[in-house]
Amino acid sequence: MSGHSKWATTKHKKAAIDAKRGKLFAKLIKNIEVAARTGGGDPAGNPTLYDAIQKAKKSSVPNNNIDNAVKRGSGATAGGADWETIVYEGYAPGGVAVFVECLTDNRNRAAAEVRTALSRNGGQLADPGSVAYVFDRKGVVMVPKAQGEGKPDATEDGLLEIVLEAGAEEINDHGDAFQVVSEATDFIAVRTALQDAGVDYDSAEASWVPNLQVPLDADGARKMIRVVEALEDSDDVQDVYVNGDIPDEVLAELESDD
Repeated sequence: MSGHSKWATTKHKKAAIDAKRGKLFAKLIKNIEVAARTGGGDPAGNPTLYDAIQKAKKSSVPNNNIDNAVKRGSGATAGGADWETIVYEGYAPGGVAVFVECLTDNRNRAAAEVRTALSRNGGQLADPGSVAYVFDRKGVVMVPKAQGEGKPDATEDGLLEIVLEAGAEEINDHGDAFQVVSEATDFIAVRTALQDAGVDYDSAEASWVPNLQVPLDADGARKMIRVVEALEDSDDVQDVYVNGDIPDEVLAELESDD
């Protein structure tokens, strides 16, 4: 699940260590295959592949799995699937917009799984274009505040000095990480500026960021989360974007549920 809410960051961290690690690995591997197929198998000349590999490594995907995915995608070895990108739009309870990106080798299965995940959790599938206007294509780089041993913590002012000239538009505080937002065409320049400055980052990618958000109470947040988790449980679903905003006090209440 992606978006502005701090819950997105919390869920992202849990994803790498929870029981769905195998499912997460499979989705990251798919990203690598597609990036290698469309832009070639050399990360140095294929920024999309470079970032897909870095994201997989940050989530502890074994290097052997990554190398094999690059080879399959680039055609160096056989076995790569013919993945197709499909977008679905819908609503979660409370009018929360849901934008779903799938990467699948079976369009009919993907559509059925997205429809089922929404309807079983109080949501509904919508016509193309119904919610797309709520999201803008942006570059998003997630920078942890704790930079590791021997490095000073990242600060908003410090990051601004590094990324502003590279095209960053804003920096959002996500608790223990900063979200650096730019135009989608500028995120590679932003990521490179951070690397050149020796700043570590968790992920760098083009993403869909909501331009209009719906504030949620605890009940609405739980319902939205159920929809997102049901969608993410599908092997065909790569990313789920929502415009529900979970305030800090509601997020604290949800975390106490656990």
